[in-house]
Amino acid sequence: MAFQISWEKQANTIGVEDSVVVLHDAKNRLEIWPALGFNAYRWQLGAQELLYRSPQFFAEKKPTRTGLPILFPFPNRIRDGRFTWQGKTYSLPTNDPAKKNAIHGFATGRAWRVVDQGTNAGSAWITGEFHGSLDAPETRAQWPADYRLRVTYRLFDRVLRVEADADNPDTKALPFGVGYHPYFSLTPFGGPQAIVTVGASKRWELIDNLPTGKLLDLDEPRDLRHGQSFSVLQLDDVMTDLYTFAYDQQDHLGLTGVIQHPAGTAMLTLWTSAAFRELVLFTPPHREAICLEPYTCVTDAINLSPRGIESGLQMLQPGEHWQGTIEMHVSGE
Repeated sequence: MAFQISWEKQANTIGVEDSVVVLHDAKNRLEIWPALGFNAYRWQLGAQELLYRSPQFFAEKKPTRTGLPILFPFPNRIRDGRFTWQGKTYSLPTNDPAKKNAIHGFATGRAWRVVDQGTNAGSAWITGEFHGSLDAPETRAQWPADYRLRVTYRLFDRVLRVEADADNPDTKALPFGVGYHPYFSLTPFGGPQAIVTVGASKRWELIDNLPTGKLLDLDEPRDLRHGQSFSVLQLDDVMTDLYTFAYDQQDHLGLTGVIQHPAGTAMLTLWTSAAFRELVLFTPPHREAICLEPYTCVTDAINLSPRGIESGLQMLQPGEHWQGTIEMHVSGE
């Protein structure tokens, strides 16, 4: 069966438009909800569920707790929901769990527009666009410039590729960051005995989930360079100083994270382009998934950068583009 694209209706009780798009062939399936952040909330390989989906996903509007949320124009938190940029102070809703900070950008809970789709013999793809002044006009007073992001999901056999293209449609400079918050299901990889390996040698010091600006060496509970069992991990950390276990010369992607069955029978690998310089590691309280979250910048980068801290904050002048890619490969059973 060749790759196909189909549209289905997904009943929900959260008042969101119910059309979802499905990329699929006989073995691979990806379900995406354009009206809820363009979230790829379900990825299947045969009968295996590769992404965790909250049982309340269609009944409770918490889009960052399922699937593959897209975080833009900033990932993670902004301290107190406030920052000053070029002499002007901006205030954002304090919508993190503690209700103290802004979190995860503007794109996760809003509708995206589908602007392209297609198939060929070996893949299917779909592109969504989120443009601040069109799709979230109420946020324009909360960010220094207008912003636009296009994300393309490409589904191949055992591979999910996510391509991002950000551009600046404004007349002034655009600061931004891009992040992904995938919830990788542990079930295909041995459940709590899954082995997690990450190529990071530093972490940001955090106080109340916010970086102080100081980098720390990894202590044993956080050092995953040689792999650790998920069963012993309790993580909510921003890792950096990433190195790659392998490198794809053709696509310029580095292997930075691995989730593997302890018997070696199945493995998921995370590949990222160089701009994704941070990797947030998070073990959700339900313990059914692990999050390996590629970010282009550290948490609260827009406050750290003016302090002279190299935070990874991206900057686009009017008309400029930025591109970045991640891939997830599944091998074994």
